[in-house]
Amino acid sequence: MHISLPPLASLAKRSTLLTLVLCIVLGLSAIPAHAVGLIAGLPPGNAIKDPQALLRLALPFDNDAIRAVQLDLEDIESQARGRRWSGVKSDIVKASSTFKRKKTEILESVLPENQAKAEPLAEEIIEDLELLKVAADEKDGTKIKTLRADIMTKIGTLEAAMVDGFPFEIPEEYQTLPQLRGRATVEMQTSKGTLTLVVDGYNAPITAGNFVDLVQRKFYNGLPFTRSEESYVVQGGKPKGDAIGFVDPKTKQYRSIPLEIRTEEEEVPIYGVTLEDAGLYLEHPRLPFSAYGAIAMAHGDDPNDASSQFFFHLFESELTPAGSNLLDGRYAVFGYVTRGKEVLGDLKEGDTIVNVKVTEGLDHFVKSSAA
Repeated sequence: MHISLPPLASLAKRSTLLTLVLCIVLGLSAIPAHAVGLIAGLPPGNAIKDPQALLRLALPFDNDAIRAVQLDLEDIESQARGRRWSGVKSDIVKASSTFKRKKTEILESVLPENQAKAEPLAEEIIEDLELLKVAADEKDGTKIKTLRADIMTKIGTLEAAMVDGFPFEIPEEYQTLPQLRGRATVEMQTSKGTLTLVVDGYNAPITAGNFVDLVQRKFYNGLPFTRSEESYVVQGGKPKGDAIGFVDPKTKQYRSIPLEIRTEEEEVPIYGVTLEDAGLYLEHPRLPFSAYGAIAMAHGDDPNDASSQFFFHLFESELTPAGSNLLDGRYAVFGYVTRGKEVLGDLKEGDTIVNVKVTEGLDHFVKSSAA
């Protein structure tokens, strides 16, 4: 068995949606009949590329008001980049108005034990939004970027204070595997520098749990990156010798994990099958490949033979929106690089993972219960 990523061309051959996209990009006038029906279903708008934004959007809580505020503020970045100042101002005014009107509703979703910190945080957000309006009036792009980042961090903190435990029950057949029932921050020291990752067990508990388990075992320490393709991926996690994944030293058994993808529409992840094979061509994963530095598990032809090998996604897809690109739905994203983007861009085949450690969130980790 060979664990790897297939060439981009082979992925394109297997997808009706990709057939359509390739026809559009190449300017072909004759679009295959089986692809025509998908045109109206293509997701509109720009993919969100900020890993912190994707992590905020993937938090499991139920409050439409704070989500609306967040989405308006996420949109500012692209508006400011295009110097569309009227659009920037409109987004800020809308977000500010919604937050003020819905403040009580927003705070009601905060867990009781977090209420004491939430109230002053909400007041800070209101004050910061007023400062953001001024920066927009002055068309000060640098100040807008700084203020927006600070506000989004505070909104993320407020949203995290709304999360009430783990959102679903993991299927019984996977209960013996390691699990991450929340999020963890992981620091990966490489021969080129240090990466900080946030791995998300709220949406990929088995995949993230498997990774954290291997980190705790020091499995990755000293291993080389075994594949590097410019503008595509950096892959690592293959053990030395003939093994292609993790063999439990106690059981002497190779440990594989199922493909695990949670979509925006599903309350629990879809296990063991790609979204394409499940007929869910247009479903959006909650953890998409739209951010530079998305981290996912590598697998072979069988989507359920992933073990220890992972890869970092190296480009922000401009071809199609999140949920409709070449990798979404075929590989399980379980986190994002949040610091060290420049280091990730320098990594090549033969570079080394020096050390990996969990710096936060280990209390969410549940060890394997397998014999």
